[in-house]
Amino acid sequence: MDAANTASLTVGDIMGLMEAWYPASTAEPWDKVGLICGDPGHRAFSVLLALDPVDAVAQQAREGGFDMVITHHPLLLRGASFLPVTDPKGSVISHLIRSDIALFNAHTNADVAHLGVAEALAALVGMSHWEPLEPTGTDSQGRPIGLGRVGDVEPQSLGEFADRVAAALPASPAGLLVGGDEARPVRRAAVLGGSGDSLLQRAREAGADVYLTADLRHHPAQEHLEGGAPALLCGSHWATESPWLPVLAGRLAAAAAAKDVELRVEVSTIVTEPWSSHRATLGGTA
Repeated sequence: MDAANTASLTVGDIMGLMEAWYPASTAEPWDKVGLICGDPGHRAFSVLLALDPVDAVAQQAREGGFDMVITHHPLLLRGASFLPVTDPKGSVISHLIRSDIALFNAHTNADVAHLGVAEALAALVGMSHWEPLEPTGTDSQGRPIGLGRVGDVEPQSLGEFADRVAAALPASPAGLLVGGDEARPVRRAAVLGGSGDSLLQRAREAGADVYLTADLRHHPAQEHLEGGAPALLCGSHWATESPWLPVLAGRLAAAAAAKDVELRVEVSTIVTEPWSSHRATLGGTA
C-alpha cells in the first residue's frame, strides 16, 4: 500500500467517531477517557482493539504495524509523577510513543451507550426488548442510556441459561460461577459487564430472574441470594466486557467504508485477565 497516496482517516477522525458514539460527557466523574498518547493529526490506516492497555497488547500493536490502539480500560486512573520504562505502565506508554502509535480509551462512557458494553453482552446471551438497568439519561438520538441492561430471554431453566452464557462468553480461565437453583425458571435477565455487585438490588427491583455480571464478592452475593431472586451468574471481568470489541470493530470498519478510506481493524485475542489457569478444588482428595 502506498500510504502517501491512499485515502485514510486520522487519529483525530477516529476520536471524532468515538466521541459521537460514546461521548466523554457520559463517563463517570471519576473516570479517565480519551486520547492517552499520540497525535490527532497522524494518519491511521490500522487500529487494534483490546480491553486492557497492557504491555502484551502494546507489543502486539508494534509487531502488527498498527497506528492506533483503542482500549476499554484507561492506562491511568490516578496521576503519576514518574513513568520510567521499568514501570509496567511506563513501559506501555514509552513503547507506544517510540513507535508513533496512538492510545485511546472509552470506559464508562462505552458502558452506558447504545451499542456499548452492556448491549453487546445482552445481545450475546440472547436478550431482547432490553432497557438500561440503571438509567442515566438519553443520548443525542433520544435513546435511553445507562449501566447494564435488563430484558427478556427465551423461557428456560437457570441451568440451561447458564450453559448458554458459558458457551457464548469468550474463553477464559475463570469460567462462569452459578448461584441459585438451576431448575428455577428464567424469563427475564439483567446483565452488567465488569464489576456488578453495586447493582444487585437494582437487578432485584427490575424483576430479573437472573443477573449476569463479574467480580461478585462473597458477602454481597451471599446476602443477596439469601434474600431471593435473581439468581447470579458470575463471569470474569474480561470475558463480560470483551464482547463489545467486535461490535466496535464493525462500527469502525463500516464508518471507514462509508468514507471510502482504508482502515484495518483487528480485535486482540490476548486474554488480559490476571488468571492464567483454573483448578477445581477437591477437598483434600488429591
